Amino acid sequence: MIRSKTAFIIGPGAAAELHLPGPADMLDRIAQALDFSRSTANQMTRDAAAILRYVGKLAERIGCSEDMLFQAAQRIQKSAGVSATIESVIEQNDDNPLVEAFGKLAVAVFTLQSEARSSVRPEPQPNSSLPLQTGDYWLLELGKLITAGLPRTRIEQGLQDIAIISFTYDRAVEHFLPYVLTTAYGMTLQEAQQLAAAQLKVLHPYGSVGRLPWQDGAGADVDWGNETPANMIALVEQLKTFDETMRDRAALGELRAAVAGAQRIVFLGFDFAPQSLELLVDTSLSHNPELIVTMTGMSEPNRLAALRMLKHKAGIERDDRVLVSTGRCLDVFKDYALLLGS
Repeated sequence: MIRSKTAFIIGPGAAAELHLPGPADMLDRIAQALDFSRSTANQMTRDAAAILRYVGKLAERIGCSEDMLFQAAQRIQKSAGVSATIESVIEQNDDNPLVEAFGKLAVAVFTLQSEARSSVRPEPQPNSSLPLQTGDYWLLELGKLITAGLPRTRIEQGLQDIAIISFTYDRAVEHFLPYVLTTAYGMTLQEAQQLAAAQLKVLHPYGSVGRLPWQDGAGADVDWGNETPANMIALVEQLKTFDETMRDRAALGELRAAVAGAQRIVFLGFDFAPQSLELLVDTSLSHNPELIVTMTGMSEPNRLAALRMLKHKAGIERDDRVLVSTGRCLDVFKDYALLLGS
């Protein structure tokens, strides 16, 4: 049970532990799929074919020719050689809006494919009530942390004390947690989904590949891991760039309010990109929250630089307010279980 208002910041490192691709993997896959020079009519890669299935619809939606989109794809493929993420490629080529359109299409296609191939399954596994492959995962530990010791009569307040801010495009948290509620409290899946939709705050600063069908909202929806949705182009429009998020004052305000209202902020697999930090905090956090930060696989210089940047941005001066873990996201939930429940 979580007794303090807590914000969980989900980054690519957390997604990787669920066997979802990180930024480098995503960019590499997109670059290879868009290298159409290696494809012929008889030797089209599966990834290239998956994207090409929607090019005509994308061209029709944005009012351009397919040839113009293919030129944008070539720009992406070349720029990938000097970029670290697909977001960087789009930002570098902001003079060509078709790069953004094609880049978002590729992200949506591969995110849905990755959902289908991840450790998070569409439905519960045999002999289990949870849609998760056998193994230890931070997502399961998060579910345990939320429900352990929390009476059913107080579940609404318990969910309201939590904010999930995910910098990934997948919907793993929102898909999985209702199943935890059904298991912990004996409610139906529909009841759990309605409860999660009403009480659990899950924010995606860069958007996601659509709502899950049970979630509230007006945007396009798609089932978890549906690799070939008929509404793919509508799903693409749910993805956002940094500039688009900064211009959305309502969404930006909700995001920063979730961070400012948290007594404890847990960074899980966060990449410490300056732009992402700017989205989270506009001015110093005057209430001096406690931070728990994973820094798995980071070199010592990068770790020190990230901590310095994080503390400066949040306005935290006391070292004892920042707890650093060099383990996995899973390890954070196990090593800090008592603290997270305090």
